[in-house]
Amino acid sequence: MYINDVNLSPLVVAEPGESYQSQTNLNRWIEVLVDCPGSTGLFTYRSPAQLEIKPGDILSVPFGAQQVGAIAIRFLAQPNIDLPLEKIREVEDIVSVGFFPSAYWELLNRVAAYYYTPLIQVIRVALPPGLLGRSQRRIRLVRGEGEQKNNSKFQNTLTPPLVSSLVTPTARQILELLQAQPAGDYSFAYIQQKIKSAYRGIRELVRFGLVQSYLEPPRLTRPKLQKAIILIDATDSDLTTRQREIVEVLRRRGGELWQSELLQICNASSSILKTLVQKGYIVIEEREVLRTEQGPALAGDRAKSLTAAQANALAIIQSIDGFAEVLLHGVTGSGKTEVYLQAIAPLLNQGKSALVLVPEIGLTPQLTDRFRARFGMAVASTGGTRARRSLYKVSVYHSALSDGERYDTWRQMLTGEPQVVIGTRSAVFAPLPNLGLIILDEEHDSSFKQDSPIPTYHARTVAQWRAELENCPLVLGSATPSLESWVSVRRQEEQGGRGLRQEPPTRDGGAEGQGSRGAGEQGKQNSLYYLSLPERIYSRPLPPIEIVDMRLELQQGNRSIFSRALQEALEQLQERQQQGILFIHRRGHSTFVSCRSCGYVLECPHCDVSLSYHHTEEGAPQLLRCHYCNYTRSHPKFCPDCSSPYLKFFGSGTQRVAQELARQFPQLRLIRFDSDTTRNKGAHRTLLTQFANGEADLLVGTQMLTKGLDLPQVTLVGVVAADGLLHLSDYRASERAFQTLTQVAGRAGRGEDPGRVIVQTYTPEHQVIEAVRSHDYQSFSQVELEQRQALNYPPYGRLILLRLSSLDPIQVQNAAQIIATALSAEDGFEILGPAPASILRVANRYRWQILIKFAPDALPQLPDWEEVRDLCPPSVSLTIDVDPLNIM
Repeated sequence: MYINDVNLSPLVVAEPGESYQSQTNLNRWIEVLVDCPGSTGLFTYRSPAQLEIKPGDILSVPFGAQQVGAIAIRFLAQPNIDLPLEKIREVEDIVSVGFFPSAYWELLNRVAAYYYTPLIQVIRVALPPGLLGRSQRRIRLVRGEGEQKNNSKFQNTLTPPLVSSLVTPTARQILELLQAQPAGDYSFAYIQQKIKSAYRGIRELVRFGLVQSYLEPPRLTRPKLQKAIILIDATDSDLTTRQREIVEVLRRRGGELWQSELLQICNASSSILKTLVQKGYIVIEEREVLRTEQGPALAGDRAKSLTAAQANALAIIQSIDGFAEVLLHGVTGSGKTEVYLQAIAPLLNQGKSALVLVPEIGLTPQLTDRFRARFGMAVASTGGTRARRSLYKVSVYHSALSDGERYDTWRQMLTGEPQVVIGTRSAVFAPLPNLGLIILDEEHDSSFKQDSPIPTYHARTVAQWRAELENCPLVLGSATPSLESWVSVRRQEEQGGRGLRQEPPTRDGGAEGQGSRGAGEQGKQNSLYYLSLPERIYSRPLPPIEIVDMRLELQQGNRSIFSRALQEALEQLQERQQQGILFIHRRGHSTFVSCRSCGYVLECPHCDVSLSYHHTEEGAPQLLRCHYCNYTRSHPKFCPDCSSPYLKFFGSGTQRVAQELARQFPQLRLIRFDSDTTRNKGAHRTLLTQFANGEADLLVGTQMLTKGLDLPQVTLVGVVAADGLLHLSDYRASERAFQTLTQVAGRAGRGEDPGRVIVQTYTPEHQVIEAVRSHDYQSFSQVELEQRQALNYPPYGRLILLRLSSLDPIQVQNAAQIIATALSAEDGFEILGPAPASILRVANRYRWQILIKFAPDALPQLPDWEEVRDLCPPSVSLTIDVDPLNIM
């Protein structure tokens, strides 16, 4: 191993189909990018003769005192003349065979440059967990007489007083920490975190033979193998009765079965199989078992008849040849998903693949089921080891899958077979060859933006780059487009786009001022299309929205969290055998607990936020929990400040609303749908299936209810407290509130029965509430954009947010000031700050921020960001967030 200057030549990998054999034989040297914090540039390694390494392969290489993951970049005819040959180390092994095509590699480099992130960090996001791994240093107790021969005499005479006299206080702390753990084994990083200057104590303990330092190899994800039994001779003349039974089972099952399944069916042991192998009747092979997310069996689904607007949108999408961006602006229930399905179908027949991105994991089960039902399922008729497969593979890719499932799904993408991948933001890096279409559903949603860890990418931005590099269309679908997407449409129109813009839907479903030119001309000049779906399918009306002033409710004596209108609507649900949704801004029971005697608010000891009350079950301890660091404590009986017993719960979360419903409407069956109830794998699908099957009357939940759920039986939507969305210290608060309220309202009335929406608020005159009442996206966007333009905020300006955090409040403040001073010497942008974050302390880390504002055309010419990072001491972490959505 030796480092080279990464600037000597560009990073390139071989193209698909290129022969590597001659290169592999002639070139013994290869440059790799290693996965190790603090390492930059490329490193040279020797390629062993027994390994056929190709550019793009994922490798395991020695790096210092550990083994780390690495990406093979390029071969060298000769190493740099400055590198001593004897110091160049060999590649250990190939972890995964496969390479990144040039367009994909360019995408990763673009993300790294734009978001000021080391390339290896981007690669780690793009790859499934477990492909890049690193060994770690661990420390364990030396137990027993034979483990350290050189020190056995010392160990046999070691007594507690002698330990106290021989080792320093730091070493004693380490010894006590290890002895308290049954295995007596901790990572060096963990011990360093717990005990200051731990390395000195460890060195002393190693010298006395009390502990052992060792290197744990990387834990890499590998294919899962399972033994399969294959029948090769069906004649049974020389078999016992028991052996004939096994052969007969294999014959009936097509000649192949997994060993575990066969032994279970026949109630046999593996010894009988060994005998059959010796007689030549069967062979036992290890075969790979794909760990992929499995959905339920589904009935087939055919393409639906389209409305005129849907057919127009589909025709335009299918007419696009090459890269173009399409904003599909359709009211809730207008059939955007059907357009997606019919746009994808011909691409699969052409051997191409499609990528569908959704903002929430909770959306994937319902969407995946629709795609799998549409594109059909097939079951192989031979070979019991072969699982059901889709005619066109529909895969799911998101963080809730196990590491093995993500690894196997990722490898299936590399096969090049036509397929559909549905996933959350990280799926934008799915390595699909021959990509024909990218769809970003609910493109406005802030979940597409990553705040931490780096890279702080936005999936919409990366999807635009990828569609351009892959030369395929990108469809952005939403009922409430982001203002960035909407302004892009307006700018194109102002620059002379022919017939580009159609006016957004109005309340009565009409479209005002549609372009006069034909559909085929729309946007061709600028590769940007605006397509409108102004009506719901089957001409169903948008639900009327009733705004309830909760101030009047209180004046008229109603102290319930439910208005009289909402109470009446809830009572009618079960009578009419209909279903409803209640949206609450926050999970938990109560947002904070306060003493009514002295006003003391119970706060998290590690964060500058109040603790929320979470109710578990009747009779169980009452728990208070921090939603930032997950700190939990029991609810005190008395005020910690004044010892008063009068502690009161304030605010309403999903738990409290569920409790009030059970008290006031005991006849209503409900399901709570929030991050507390969907922690377990498969919980999203389970809860939604129960609700769709009529096992509950009400679905009570948070933001995840607002995103794309299609539940035709829902006729009522209630928003318990809209004000929790309106009054946030963020310039995007109004946009998010409008989008959330409009989206959740759109869950009502999607079936045969008309819908009804009741929004409870203490500020009915707020401009967001007024726009939501009339389903008026245009008036809301016009007012909001005027305010943004006046303040030079996105989309009329650009932002970069520097987030600094440290356990030391003084060091982080000083570092923020030093960086701000260094940046102020530059021209072309405005600096706001440094200032403490709105929540100064989270998980005992103090947080400061610097906001940079600049023109929208390009990123500013800022100093080398490595130099900026170098201004931070090791105890201060710095995150550079380009185009931040959350600046609180």
